[in-house]
Amino acid sequence: MIGSRLKLARAAAGLSLRDLEDRVGGLVTAQAIGKYERDEMMPSSGVLIALARTLGVTEEYLLNPADVQLLAVEFRRQRLTSAKEDAAVRARILSEVERYLEIERILRLDADAPEVPKRCAVGSVDDAEKCAEKLREAWQLGDDAIPNLCELLEEKGIKICAVTLPENVSGVQAEIDTTNKAKLPAIVVNREHAGERQRFTLAHELGHLCLEPKAGVDVELACHRFAGAFLIPPIALLREVGRARRTITVRELFYLKSLFGVSAQAIAYRCKDLGILKQCALAGIFRLFNARGWRTVEPLPVKSEHPARFERLCLRALAEELISESKASELLHKTVREVVDSMDEPPEENDARSPGV
Repeated sequence: MIGSRLKLARAAAGLSLRDLEDRVGGLVTAQAIGKYERDEMMPSSGVLIALARTLGVTEEYLLNPADVQLLAVEFRRQRLTSAKEDAAVRARILSEVERYLEIERILRLDADAPEVPKRCAVGSVDDAEKCAEKLREAWQLGDDAIPNLCELLEEKGIKICAVTLPENVSGVQAEIDTTNKAKLPAIVVNREHAGERQRFTLAHELGHLCLEPKAGVDVELACHRFAGAFLIPPIALLREVGRARRTITVRELFYLKSLFGVSAQAIAYRCKDLGILKQCALAGIFRLFNARGWRTVEPLPVKSEHPARFERLCLRALAEELISESKASELLHKTVREVVDSMDEPPEENDARSPGV
């Protein structure tokens, strides 16, 4: 039966039943499509092909039963504008995770339990700093900048997906339920955002996985503090800027942005959190950023960190002849020609290169 897959693909495309009827040229009615989605009837082979082409998936995809579901998706303060947009975003997330788990099954890679420690109790925002330090110690990260946060989190068993999301949504955290009843954490970042925003979003969502805030604690502020401490450890920042400053130059902030892979504004906030700068100095920096229009889009964006593990696994399966070129095309959302051409070429300039390199 194709019901769940068809509904998911239609939602991911942001189409209503009537929209899909129009896109297939009236070959099938919206009422009939609704019956397909409820598994009350099956489409003919011609209709199945037309639906698959319109939705950008294969017939095989529609015919395979769905085996994962979202248990929870946290959008928090980043509100979506409509139920339709919410459904489309959830469908995109689920589709990405489905493809990720499918290639792992093909390669017989057992999904290990994520290496996220037991949740850390947080009684204040300052406690989030200590939790970040404990996690860095548990993961043996030392005191330097993290070169590739996507890769690190994927190594720890957290599924990372880059999806085109509405501009006001930086990212989401989701819990995935699989057929073997395993619960997998996933973090989704907005593919369109600059690298510094993606990295901070990843660290912020990691905070939601790691922290257990007590009553009265502002969860978002705690996760922001966690993210700052995880990406910019105190020893490293103090080594670069000193223990107390009356101010800090814009040029220094952008050098530090390159070093740590976070925004210049995040660096300034971190200096205030650690007592390096006073609130009045921070306010002066932000007035300057406002005047120059940098509060929303900063100069010198950090390169995006698109998760690379999924593509590596697809190319491995293709090279080992475990999947066909057409299957790789489906999984990677590329044409067969693009997949074949990419096999004998290096990747484009590394989207996930180390900050400061």
